[in-house]
Amino acid sequence: MPSTLLDACEYREDIRKSRFIALAAPIDSAVEAQAFIDQFSDLAASHNCWAWKLGDQYRSSDDGEPGGTAGRPILAAIEAQDCDRVVVLVIRWYGGIQLGTGGLARAYGGCANKCLQQAAKKLLVSRAPYACECTFSELALVKLRVAEADGVIENENYTANGVELQLALVPSSVETLTRQLADISRGRMVLSPH
Repeated sequence: MPSTLLDACEYREDIRKSRFIALAAPIDSAVEAQAFIDQFSDLAASHNCWAWKLGDQYRSSDDGEPGGTAGRPILAAIEAQDCDRVVVLVIRWYGGIQLGTGGLARAYGGCANKCLQQAAKKLLVSRAPYACECTFSELALVKLRVAEADGVIENENYTANGVELQLALVPSSVETLTRQLADISRGRMVLSPH
């Protein structure tokens, strides 16, 4: 099952006098990926090569390195670590020794791989939308049960009679949560697919 990063991370390595820094971060959109690349690219460096993956979308850049020696190996590292919703930027300061195309691919891919290996990750869980209503006095307990079921409350709408909740739930936890909510409300609270 694919995972994403909990937070940004960094890995540094010197390879034959060239300095490499790999930076990786979780993303939720292509715009976020580009913003990360723009923010952390070092214009004084020789190359700012990158790749990102977001579901079926992906992009990569060799930034002046020979074609296929930087961006694709970085993307391959993202896929090898079974990551998704991730951007990786590898910055290189040239040290005077040519690495060759194979050496470049190993250096860029290797730095990206080591950066992602050490990163704290969380599994990407698919969730389905549901809705339910509860009273004000039940809200705290409902929030607790939803969190225990690895669900997310996406929206709370307060009405005169209570709270309408928009939930995102893991399909395998819906049955248990339905039972728990019925117990809390003496059968009144119902989860409905939304």
